Amino acid sequence: MRAFVFTDKALTRRAGQFVWLSIDTEKAQNAAFMKKYPIRAWPSFYVIDPVKEAITLRWVGGATVAELGKLFDEEARKTGAGKPSEALARADALYSEGKYAESIPAYQEALGTISKSARSYPRAVEALLFSLSVAKQQAECVAVARSAMATVRPTAAAAVVAGSGLDCALKLPADAPGRAGDVAAFEKDALAVLADPTLHLVADDRSALYGSLVDAREDAHDAAGAQRLANEWVAELDRAALAAKTPEQWTALDPNRLNAFDAAGQIEKAIPMLEKSAKEFPNDYNPPARLALVYLKLKRYDDALAASDQALSKVYGPRKLRVLAVRADIYKAMGDEAAVRRTVEEAVSYADALPAGQRSEAQVAALRRELEGLEAASSKQ
Repeated sequence: MRAFVFTDKALTRRAGQFVWLSIDTEKAQNAAFMKKYPIRAWPSFYVIDPVKEAITLRWVGGATVAELGKLFDEEARKTGAGKPSEALARADALYSEGKYAESIPAYQEALGTISKSARSYPRAVEALLFSLSVAKQQAECVAVARSAMATVRPTAAAAVVAGSGLDCALKLPADAPGRAGDVAAFEKDALAVLADPTLHLVADDRSALYGSLVDAREDAHDAAGAQRLANEWVAELDRAALAAKTPEQWTALDPNRLNAFDAAGQIEKAIPMLEKSAKEFPNDYNPPARLALVYLKLKRYDDALAASDQALSKVYGPRKLRVLAVRADIYKAMGDEAAVRRTVEEAVSYADALPAGQRSEAQVAALRRELEGLEAASSKQ
């Protein structure tokens, strides 16, 4: 978003309407913000009332310039005749507070009161699908996506609806009634979205669709189909990287390209890409952290540890726990149980010390359980 969307000059006209603020959620000085405005998914975009200090609108995931424009226009109309229905306002408030389960019936009610042609309709559908996914209500997620798909098909929201519907359908039990038909329908929708040149989607949304489609082919035990889609995914992102105008733009594609290379069985191709990013952005922990994962998958354990060392020297905040998790996996693959235990102990200690707002009690508990398991296994030897 920062590399491709927020650089668009079309957004300059919004400068007098909104004060822009970017928050690095990993920095300790932003822990208070995180505690007040919890974030479950990245990226997340909030419109915050400066007087009430309350979130008035939330958007999860990438967005095009056009989608941002619709959001801003909707927000600007809230004080006028175009203000949202009470049901939608209530749903938005719950969703903004991270109360996903509670927001579900509110959004369901709101969607029954607003016109399908309203600007707020696609946004409300996307928010409902996200909440249903978080709440693991897969069947309802599938039903909502199937119902909304025809309406959002001409818009960029079609990518999120098709992808969310497909992901939820794949998570249904294998013997769930209608599962095969739902998966097939969403696969068709997703492919149509990718093939539609009128939908100017952000790279993240296109990549997410490819990932879901590969998952669907693997679920169907169609190795050839999964490989074909993965190859298409790689080729598309390679073209996007060649078309990037700045180092920040092509580096922003790294996580998507890494996923595509992995899906295509071409993970080694990520090495020169990540080395280039590490050279261009020497203070960024992401390239070496991703290199550590790549080398682990390639069983180049010494290289993986060296990359992990580089990442640990740069990383900060909660993301350090992810770097340590990969490091523990490297030691597991090497058969060094003592090093695994030391690494998990370091992760537990670090997680405990994180300030409120950055510390996840569920994550700390999971780390402690892992450490207890390691200690129990060690005592039996």
